[in-house]
Amino acid sequence: MSNKVQQSNTSNSASSSPDVYNIVLLVVDIVIMLAKFWLIVIESIVRAFLPKKLSNVSGQTILITGTGHGMGKEMALQYAKLGAKIICWDINEQTNAQTVKEIKQQGGTAYGYKCNVTNREEIIELAAKVRKEHGFVSIVINNAGIMPCHPLLEHTEQETRLMYEINVLSHFWINQAFLPEMIERNEGSIVALSSCAGLFGLANLVPYCGTKFAVRGYMLALAEELRHANPNSNIKFTTIYPYMIDTGLCKNPRYRFPNLFKLIGPQEAAASIIEAQREGLSEASIPRRFLNIEKVGRFVPRRAMAVVNDFLDTGVDTDKK
Repeated sequence: MSNKVQQSNTSNSASSSPDVYNIVLLVVDIVIMLAKFWLIVIESIVRAFLPKKLSNVSGQTILITGTGHGMGKEMALQYAKLGAKIICWDINEQTNAQTVKEIKQQGGTAYGYKCNVTNREEIIELAAKVRKEHGFVSIVINNAGIMPCHPLLEHTEQETRLMYEINVLSHFWINQAFLPEMIERNEGSIVALSSCAGLFGLANLVPYCGTKFAVRGYMLALAEELRHANPNSNIKFTTIYPYMIDTGLCKNPRYRFPNLFKLIGPQEAAASIIEAQREGLSEASIPRRFLNIEKVGRFVPRRAMAVVNDFLDTGVDTDKK
C-alpha cells in the first residue's frame, strides 16, 4: 500500500513539473513582450521629435500609375527632379507622353507606356518588358483611380465593377508583377493610394469608400504577411490617405469651413506623398492630422461622431445634378 502511495506522489510531482516550467516560460515571454512593446513606443515618441531622415531616390527606377494627370503627374515630375528614373503608366497615351516630355524638358529621365491597369495579362507582359529594358524597379506607386460621386442606387453594375478593377484589383496584379524581385533582393518600396474615404464613410461615395477601405486592408495584410515570411525584411509599404485633391475627380466638394477643409493642390499632395515614402512611413494622410483624427474617432460613439460631422457639414455632393 505504501509503495502505491509513493508511486502516486512521484507521478503527481512529475506531472506538475511541466506545468510549472510552462508557466515560467509564459511569464518570461510576457516580460519580454512588454519590454519590446514599451521600447518601441518610447523610440517612436523620441523619433517624432527628431529631424526626419529621407531616403535617397536618386538613380532609382520608380514606376507610377496614372501619370497622365493629377497627383500621378506631379509625383513623376517631383521624383524626376530628385534624380530618379520614372516609368510612367497611363491608359491615356497622349497625356502620358506629355508628362514624359515635361520631365525630359526639366532635365529628368522618364519613359512612358500605355497600360490598362484592369487587364492583368497586359500588366504582367508590360512589367516584364519594363524589367528587361530598365532593370530593377525599386519603388512602385499604385496611384491610378476613378471616383464617381453619386448615391449607391444610381451606380450601374459596369461603373461599380470598373471602380473595383482600377482602384483595388490593379494593386494585386501590379504588386504580383514587381514584388517577387523586391523579395529576392530584400529591398524596395510599395506605395498605395487609398483615401480619407478609406478612413471615413461618406455619402455619394459608397462604392468608392469600399474600394479605398479595401486598399487599406490589403496593404496592412500584405505588410504583415511579408513580416511573418521575413522578420528582417527591408521592403517598405506605405498607404496614403489624401483628402479632397483638386485634380478634377472631386467635382462637387462641400465644406462649411473652407479654411479647415479646402481642396488640396496636386503639387502639395504629391510632395507629401513623396516625403512619406522617403521617410518610410507605413501610412500617412494628407493633411497629416486627419489620420490622428480618425484614430481618436474610434473611441467615440458613432452617433456622437455623426453630430460632429453634421456640424462640420463637409463631404461630396452628387455629380448627377
